[in-house]
Amino acid sequence: MLANPIKATKANRKGIDYVVKRMDWYWNLSTSLLRDPTNNTSELDGMRGELENQIVDLYKALLSYQIKSVCAYYCNRGLVFLRDMITLDDWKADLGAIQDAENCFQNDTQAYTNQQVTSRLEQLVSYTKHQEIQQMSEKDQQCLKHVRLTDPRHDKTRIEQTKGGLLQDSYRWVLDSAGFQKLRDDSQHRLLWIKGDPGKGKTMLLCGIINELDQGNTANARHCNVAYFFCQATDSRINNATAVLRGLIYLLIEQQPSVLSHVRKEYDRAGENLFKDANTWVALSNIFTNILQDSSLRTTYLIIDALDECITTDLPQLLDFIAQQTASESRVKWIVSSRNWPQIEERLERATDKVKVSLELNAEFVAAAVNAFILHKVDQLEGLKKYSPATKKVVQDYLRTNAHDTFLWVALVCQALAGPEVKKWKTEEILRKFPPGLDALYAQMKQYISLSQDSDLCKRILAVAAIVRRPISLQELTTLVELPNITCDDLESVEEIIKLCGSFLTSREQTVYFVHQSAKDFLLGNASDEAGNQASQEAFKWIFPKGKEDVHYTLFLRSLSTMSTILRRDRYDLSAPGFPSDEVQIPDPDPLATVRYSCVYWVDHLCDSVFDTNTKQHDHLQENGIVYTFLKTKYLYWLEALSLLQVMPAGVIAIKKLEGLLVSTSLTSH
Repeated sequence: MLANPIKATKANRKGIDYVVKRMDWYWNLSTSLLRDPTNNTSELDGMRGELENQIVDLYKALLSYQIKSVCAYYCNRGLVFLRDMITLDDWKADLGAIQDAENCFQNDTQAYTNQQVTSRLEQLVSYTKHQEIQQMSEKDQQCLKHVRLTDPRHDKTRIEQTKGGLLQDSYRWVLDSAGFQKLRDDSQHRLLWIKGDPGKGKTMLLCGIINELDQGNTANARHCNVAYFFCQATDSRINNATAVLRGLIYLLIEQQPSVLSHVRKEYDRAGENLFKDANTWVALSNIFTNILQDSSLRTTYLIIDALDECITTDLPQLLDFIAQQTASESRVKWIVSSRNWPQIEERLERATDKVKVSLELNAEFVAAAVNAFILHKVDQLEGLKKYSPATKKVVQDYLRTNAHDTFLWVALVCQALAGPEVKKWKTEEILRKFPPGLDALYAQMKQYISLSQDSDLCKRILAVAAIVRRPISLQELTTLVELPNITCDDLESVEEIIKLCGSFLTSREQTVYFVHQSAKDFLLGNASDEAGNQASQEAFKWIFPKGKEDVHYTLFLRSLSTMSTILRRDRYDLSAPGFPSDEVQIPDPDPLATVRYSCVYWVDHLCDSVFDTNTKQHDHLQENGIVYTFLKTKYLYWLEALSLLQVMPAGVIAIKKLEGLLVSTSLTSH
């Protein structure tokens, strides 16, 4: 005890010396560390604010130590001696607390500094990328414009919104799977195939993988390229092999503009026809191969969702191309998803160093993901419908019991329960009407619609939605389907009608989509399993009582009639023949909005109608028939509309189809 005062005095003097020096250090450090060096670091404001709080607390500790020391110097020396004997003032411990606070601050400072460096690098990458794009010649930008058929980034956003958002708990498991980790970490593995039945969440898994690899296309942009494409059978723009390559090439150019040179070599010779003629696949596959073999290409991930939704004629060549590429370039990794189709497995078996993730073989992980999805959706319903704890539990238990590890089934049932017509007190009664299994659910939805007062109207809409060549807008729907007492300007009423079609259809940004490819398959008589085949065939007969050809014929007639009414000379009032089509400003409202689909696809629907010498359709192709009359009176206006809509190549194809149809009809009549 007698030695303690001596030790305390030494500890205090040592501490004072340390504290005074650190005060100067932190004063200078905070001045440089916590200043805002740019006007574009808002994402670091939160971290910088926390550091400010920490350094203020550290200053307080340092000042407190000094104040306590000063008080000790001016106190009665006898009292100080007694306090030091019993170590009432533990100077060593006080200094240790300050040093612990320093260590914490230094660790956080290092993390903040690292984040600053990362942010600066991201800004540098973004600036460099922007400069590369700015330095593109006019010819480069025109080429890139023609490469772009769709922006897969927008498709991804639309798909996520349509499905109610991307829930992290529904896809995290695949990032920890052996298959994904082998692909990401082992250069010998170059293909990951995720396969599973409809509605199991394959698309959302790929969205999650894209987010993991891409991280917003900023943090990892300097390390790798992430290009992806979402096939959708219901949209003719994105359901074929050439569209897949164009989408992937477009994103690669966006991330690494130097690879555009490979496209320019062919584009400079062929122009826009490079992407339009019969040899497009051959040309694009050669271009893409050259890009992937470019020595300057960064590590690249190529992701394709829903291979099974690529049209049958194109799918084999796309699969063969993927299998071939996996054998040649180690810097390129492929991730694809599809249903469990034998023809896809057969083609992908040729790929070297592939890994598979089967959703059926990972049932426990899928079940856990679906369960997390159920909790999320029921929480949303609880907030919307004000469920009691008992009702909430009943809904959760029923969904868990009957979902059969199918995200889509859960989403459709929750969508139905969220309807304004479903009252809280009737929730349990309505819930138990939903049978387990997708096809059984579709059959019940179809039965519900068929018993409604608007059954005929819903049938017409579903029939048209099932056979159109791409998703149609609400305005286009008003011309392709007879909607009583509704005009193209009353889009709110059109959306209400879409809601009458059960849960088969949804509208997003004023465009009509099927909720899932399996819903369209069911209505077309192609159920996903044998058990639902009979119900699927009945659904087909329900919406196509006279066959699909009859609906094609109706679409042809309505398209021709609408175009005859809408099309006229100088429809956009440009008053300047030869005005560049790519400089046209679309009027608001757009007078061609209702006939965009019809202008491109009316000939396709004519071709898909039934033709023989005894039908009325045959008569339409004769002299003075409606096709003859349309071409005689509106042909130039139709061409002008195609040009204004920037779909002239599609018009050329339509004319060739019409010519072939006339020839075949002429031969038949003779």
